[in-house]
Amino acid sequence: MSTEAPQRESGSTTAAPTRTTSPSAESIARKQRWKTAGVYLGIGVIVIYCLAPFYWMIVSSLRRTADIFDSSVLPTPPSLQNYSDVFDPVNNFSRALLNSIIVAGTTTVLVLVVGTFAAYALARLDFRGKNISLAIIISTSMFPGIALVVPLLKIFTDIGWINTYQALILPSMSFALPLAVWNLTAFFRQMPQELEQAAMVDGCTQWQAFRKVIIPLAAPGVFTTAIIAFVAAWNEYIIALTMTNKSDFFTAVVAVSQFTGTTGRDTPFGTQMAAGVILTVPLIIMVLAFQRRIVSGLTAGGVK
Repeated sequence: MSTEAPQRESGSTTAAPTRTTSPSAESIARKQRWKTAGVYLGIGVIVIYCLAPFYWMIVSSLRRTADIFDSSVLPTPPSLQNYSDVFDPVNNFSRALLNSIIVAGTTTVLVLVVGTFAAYALARLDFRGKNISLAIIISTSMFPGIALVVPLLKIFTDIGWINTYQALILPSMSFALPLAVWNLTAFFRQMPQELEQAAMVDGCTQWQAFRKVIIPLAAPGVFTTAIIAFVAAWNEYIIALTMTNKSDFFTAVVAVSQFTGTTGRDTPFGTQMAAGVILTVPLIIMVLAFQRRIVSGLTAGGVK
């Protein structure tokens, strides 16, 4: 009796279940805080990396000529002399700004008109070689601009276009137009064809359906294309430098490279930095003011 009881007792005993310890709410919150801190740290590094050159350009533009090689974080003392020197008549910067506005504005308008019609035809019409045509159009933008300088210079010299606006506008169009056609084609393709059909059922012609229905709906994509074309034409340097040799036809970026200082002997670093700020700030304001339209235009063709 005494020997069987312990055996039954030992046989009836079972191992206690093991408990899995779940992370506490405090540890979860700590991990979430570290994750959030890492995200903000990464964003901060990217922002600093992007804005540091522009910040240094502003700081350098506020330094006096005697302090231009100073490496302090803030100018001591700050001076606006460089900004007044930018518009000194010897630099002819006001005329250069007007030339840039004319060239960039005209280029943007022509790119939008031609690019919109070409992209709509490529998106809606079915014809042999459509995809090949689109591939050829986008491939033309892959040629480096420096490779086209000599042929364009030869052509424009022969026809007497040196120191003219058309010699600046047409090459800028050749660089901006392929990208505009590619971007707008993708945008028009994701718009259903039933829109034009419904408008034509209601009595619109095909042109009226395109003008009154498609164009208003395509405003985000058209606006994004306009911003890209304007910025590209505004910042173009190689063609503008090659096709002009008179200061009355210099664009703003070319005029900045030709600064010689107010006395002709001083190094115009501060003046060039001030001119760079003047050229960059309008673009930044324009992009920030219309960033929602730009983002919606860039992502509109991404999904159906």
